[in-house]
Amino acid sequence: MSNLLWKSLVVSPAVLGATLLVSTTAMAAPSTTTQVSPAKQLGVSEVAQQPEILAQTTIDQVNRYSNEGNQNNSQSQVTSVSQFSDVQPTDWAFQALQSLVERYGCIAGYPNATYRGNRALTRYEFAAGLNACLDRVNELIATATADLVTKQDLATLQRLQEEFSAELATLRGRVDSLEARTAELEANQFSTTTKLVGEAIFGVTDAFGGRNGNNNNTVFQDRVRLDLQTSFTGRDVLHTRLAAGNAIPFTLDGNNTGAEGTQTFQVGAGSGSNSVRIDRLTYEVPIGPANVYLAASGGQHSHYAAVNNPYFFDNTDGGNGALSTFASESPIYRIGGGAGIALNVPLGKGGGILGNSSITAGYLASNANDPGLNSGLTNGSYAALGQLNFSVGDRVALAATYVHGYNAGGGSLFNSTAVNGNGIGPAVGTNQANTLINAGSSNSYGVEAAFRPSDKLSVSGFVSYHEVTGFGANDDFNAWSYGLGVALPDFGKKGNVLGIFAGAEPYSFNRPGFVGNNVPYHFEGFYKYRVSDNISITPGVIWLTSPGQNSANDDAIIGTLRTTFTF
Repeated sequence: MSNLLWKSLVVSPAVLGATLLVSTTAMAAPSTTTQVSPAKQLGVSEVAQQPEILAQTTIDQVNRYSNEGNQNNSQSQVTSVSQFSDVQPTDWAFQALQSLVERYGCIAGYPNATYRGNRALTRYEFAAGLNACLDRVNELIATATADLVTKQDLATLQRLQEEFSAELATLRGRVDSLEARTAELEANQFSTTTKLVGEAIFGVTDAFGGRNGNNNNTVFQDRVRLDLQTSFTGRDVLHTRLAAGNAIPFTLDGNNTGAEGTQTFQVGAGSGSNSVRIDRLTYEVPIGPANVYLAASGGQHSHYAAVNNPYFFDNTDGGNGALSTFASESPIYRIGGGAGIALNVPLGKGGGILGNSSITAGYLASNANDPGLNSGLTNGSYAALGQLNFSVGDRVALAATYVHGYNAGGGSLFNSTAVNGNGIGPAVGTNQANTLINAGSSNSYGVEAAFRPSDKLSVSGFVSYHEVTGFGANDDFNAWSYGLGVALPDFGKKGNVLGIFAGAEPYSFNRPGFVGNNVPYHFEGFYKYRVSDNISITPGVIWLTSPGQNSANDDAIIGTLRTTFTF
C-alpha cells in the first residue's frame, strides 16, 4: 500500500495542489497590478485588479483546495475514481488512485470531474497535496476508523512529511502572510471600486532668440493631475480628475497672441495660480459591440478617437509624450470640447478588408451647462467629429477625420484644451489661424497615419485643412497644418524615447487686419529618459521660424527640462 500511496502522490495534480498552481504564482507577487488604460483610442479602459482582491482570491484558492478532501456533504464530491472523465481503468496508476479516492477520500479532483494527471507540479504543490492527505488520515484516526490506515501507510506518510517539512512550513508562512496583508488592506483601503492615478510635472523652461529672449525669463512651472478611475463592472471606467498648475506660455513677440510653442503641461493650467478644479469628468462603457464615451465636463476628441501619433501623444496628460501641443496630436482634435457623447463601432471581425476597421463619431458642446442665449447643449458652441479608422495588423494605422464646428461668439478655432483651462484661448497655431472675429462655423478635414516598421522605430504624421465661414464681413478664411514625427522607443534603455518632429503649425494667409504671410515652421526634439517606473526626465528643444507668420520676427528657440512623477 505504501508504494501505491507514493506513486499516486507523485502523479496526482489534485493531491499536489492543482488549484494552488494559480495561487502560488499570485503569492510570488501579491502586490502586482495591471495599469489602467485610460481609453486612449477606443474609449474603453480595462480596470486593474486591486491588490486586496488579488490577495483574497489567493487565500480563497488555498482554502478551497485544503477543503477538497473534507466536502463529504457536497453533491459534487468524487467518491469513486470512475467519476473522473479523464482516468481510464487501463491507466497504470488507476489502482492507486482508486485506493486514495475510495478508501481515504483525500483526492477530489476538479469540479468538472477531471483529474488532469499529466500536468507537471512543483514541490510546493506536492507539499500542499501531502498536507491534505495528512489531515484526512488524522481525521480517520480521530473518528475510530484507524483500521483503514495501515502501519506501512503511516510510515510512508511520516517519511514524506519529514522530506517536505520545509515546503509545508513555507506554505503555511505564505498563507499567514497573505492573511495579514489582506487584513491590512481591508482596514486601510480607499475604495473597492476606485483607483487613484496621479501625475506631477516640474518644468524648467526658457525662450531664446532676439526679442523672444528679452520678452521672457527662465521659469520653473508645475502641473498636477489626480485621476480617480472608478469601475463598477470591471469593463467601464469613470474618470474624475482634479487638476492644478501655474504654467504660463511664452510671448514670442510683442504682437503675437497665438499659441505657437505652447507646451503640453501648460495646457489646462487654470489661471496660473495652482488653484484646484475638476478638469475631466467622463464615463466610458462598452454596450454591445460599441464603446460609448460620455463627457459631463472637460471632454476632448482625443479621449475617444485614435490620433495615430504614438510616443508623441500622451492621452492629453502631457507628461510623457512630446513637449509641444502641436507635436502631440493633429490640431483637428483640438476644435471644440466640453460635454457630450461619442461612439466607436467596429465594422468587421477580421478576415476581410474591413476586418480591422471602425467608425468613430462624437459630439461635444463647449458651454453645455449654460442655459443662456446662444448656449446649452445644442444652441451654443459645439464640434461634431466623424472618423474612419483602418489598420493593417499592428504595423500600420490610418484615419480619415472630419469635424464640423460652430462657434457662437467668436474666440479661437483650436480651443478644446485652452491654456487658461476654460476653452477661450487657443491651444495651438498662429493668431491668423485661430481668431474668429464673429460667430461662425468650420469644416475641417484631416488624415492621420502611423507606421511601425519595427519595435524600435515608429513614424507618424498628419495633414489638416480647415474652412472657416464667419458670420461677419471679411471673416472667412482657410487654414492648413501638417507634421511628421520619428520616434525611437527604448533608445539607450528600455522605457526611453527619442523623438524628432517637424511641420507647420496651423496658419492662414491673406487675412484682413493681420500682418504676416509666412509659413510658421516647427522643429522639435526631445529625449525622455526613464529614471524609474515612476520618474522620467525629458530634456528638449523647440525651434519656431517666423513666429506670428511674420519673417520680421526673430526665430524662437525654447529649451525645456521636464520632470514627470507618476503614481
